[in-house]
Amino acid sequence: MIRKLLITTLAATVLAGAAAPAMANSLFIEQYGFGNAVGGGQAGWNNTFGAYQNGNWNTGISNQNGGNNTSAIGQDGNNNYGDVWQDGWNNQGGVAQFGDNHNAILTQDGNGNTAAGVQVGNGCNANMVQHGSNNVSAFVQVCP
Repeated sequence: MIRKLLITTLAATVLAGAAAPAMANSLFIEQYGFGNAVGGGQAGWNNTFGAYQNGNWNTGISNQNGGNNTSAIGQDGNNNYGDVWQDGWNNQGGVAQFGDNHNAILTQDGNGNTAAGVQVGNGCNANMVQHGSNNVSAFVQVCP
């Protein structure tokens, strides 16, 4: 009786362990400069957050709740702040930034939304909000 219980428990553990990667969330980070910070949280299944950064004093944040959401961020210069909030399923975020002193916040609340970004020069600010489903947005700014 105990032997059957142990075998059943072991088999259930192996099956659960094999299924975990399909439900796993992913995080990729690269930071080269000084004082960069990445943070956030993931609740749900198959969410992906990248980051990158490179310059100094950049902050990248991503909060994902739901499943199959993808956020990126980028940044390249100094003192940039990128923030992506996703609540729902199958949302695609973005940001990018390149120069210095940029702020970008992307909020997606719904399913199947696509946002983008960029910013380039110095001191740009963007706040993009998507509520509902199947919204598509993009912004490009070249600030002085």
